Amino acid sequence: MLDPDGLEADHAPKDECGVFGVWAPGEEVAKLTYYGLFALQHRGTESAGIATSDGHQIMVYKDMGLVSQVFDESSLNTLVGHIAVGHNRYSTTGRSTWANAQPTLGRTAKGTVALGHNGNLTNTAELVRLLHRLHPDQRFGELSHGNTTDTAVLTALFSGDADHTLEATAMEILPQVRGAFCLVFMDEHTLYAARDPQGVRPLVLGRLERGWVVASETAALDIVGASFVREVEPGELIAIDEDGVRSQRFAETHRAGCVFEYVYLARPDTTIHGRSVNASRIEMGRALAREYPVDADLVIPTPESGTPAAIGYSQESGIPYGQGLVKNAYVGRTFIQPSQTIRQQGIRLKLNPLREVIRGRRLVVIDDSIVRGNTQRALVAMLREAGAAEVHVRISAPPITWPCFYGIDFASRAELIASGATVEEIRRMIGADTLGYLSLEGMITATEQPEGELCAACFTGRYPIPLPTSDELGKDLLEHEAPAACQAGPDTELDGLAAGARPGITHGRLSAAEGR
Repeated sequence: MLDPDGLEADHAPKDECGVFGVWAPGEEVAKLTYYGLFALQHRGTESAGIATSDGHQIMVYKDMGLVSQVFDESSLNTLVGHIAVGHNRYSTTGRSTWANAQPTLGRTAKGTVALGHNGNLTNTAELVRLLHRLHPDQRFGELSHGNTTDTAVLTALFSGDADHTLEATAMEILPQVRGAFCLVFMDEHTLYAARDPQGVRPLVLGRLERGWVVASETAALDIVGASFVREVEPGELIAIDEDGVRSQRFAETHRAGCVFEYVYLARPDTTIHGRSVNASRIEMGRALAREYPVDADLVIPTPESGTPAAIGYSQESGIPYGQGLVKNAYVGRTFIQPSQTIRQQGIRLKLNPLREVIRGRRLVVIDDSIVRGNTQRALVAMLREAGAAEVHVRISAPPITWPCFYGIDFASRAELIASGATVEEIRRMIGADTLGYLSLEGMITATEQPEGELCAACFTGRYPIPLPTSDELGKDLLEHEAPAACQAGPDTELDGLAAGARPGITHGRLSAAEGR
């Protein structure tokens, strides 16, 4: 599915965030984290941040934009130490603003916590009430400074207990947290990682020659030269310090890994729960060819996400695979909005047809999903203008009919084209000659995971983690909670932490927190 970045009317599914952490004395941990975040850029493009500790203080540098836009050699050189936490953000709770960029900071009884979060909590409103009940006389860290994310709520809960260490507090709070969460956080001396009991989002542990790494995907381990050790288990809290790695369980495992990670979200060169994402997508294409064969001349992908499935479809069907669309690799997020004339050409900013390849051919076009249908409609029209004789669209997943509350920002159910239209109606809407979706069984089989250990709620409406009432869900849930927190007493948690985040500094904002 194309990522429109505001250039097209369709809205591609996006994961919330990528997280990365490293404990490695003697290494340039900020640069390792930079490259780790670079490998995880696809998981979040709105903001990026890195926190480091030298054992005495934590420094945080974060800003809006891509990793390559936020950091340069100078900013990375300010981030010294042997522990680091990094974060790429795509917003699902809280707006896309600098105040909501991560890692978040908070005071603890013995120092500071810096936290990055991938996922989306389902009991955030309940956790806010818990925060007010436990600490009625405090302002609540970054919530008091305009942060409206579920991450800021967790940070405040981790910060507030004056009688316990960060690790002990985390073990008390984590069993009360519901939803999808992969947390990478640290104080001045220790790196931590935690994963929700369902393991909805991936999180892995890797080994460096002189340290340890935790990351959202194995591809991030590869880029920094870390060897894969194992997954962080669902319901597990890991701590890494000078004594090595230690593990505690805060909840029993009830696996429900997101199947859409295999379909679209994760990098193809990542492995999730022992299964190659690329191999899964190729097998989805093979299954799609068996379920929806067609007499055609050429199989082409919608670059890049449709490529592995297109290869599989070609292999199974015997129809040649070809490159019919050229993607502009340099069209990513932009702060320069296109003119209305160019906006109407939306899709052409990212894709252009190879006319000599397409002209007169009967095409099978492979994509991973249809959300609203606008992108596919424009794509089919563009291929016909380029001379395609027939356009047969094949989707390597079932129809998306339900929203996700665990960290993917789908359109609302009313906006999902498949929730209110039949396959035949969708075919007519997008103008294809034929349309076929992969079956739920075919998709799950391709992942080689037990059906009972996957979350496929966006396809089935069966949510493995109970949801609260609709008034306690949604991206804007905390937009009205933060002002209430500001009305509490003196801010004992964050005074002085964000002194560098002052008006006039528009690229890169640096905060320092002294341990105590």
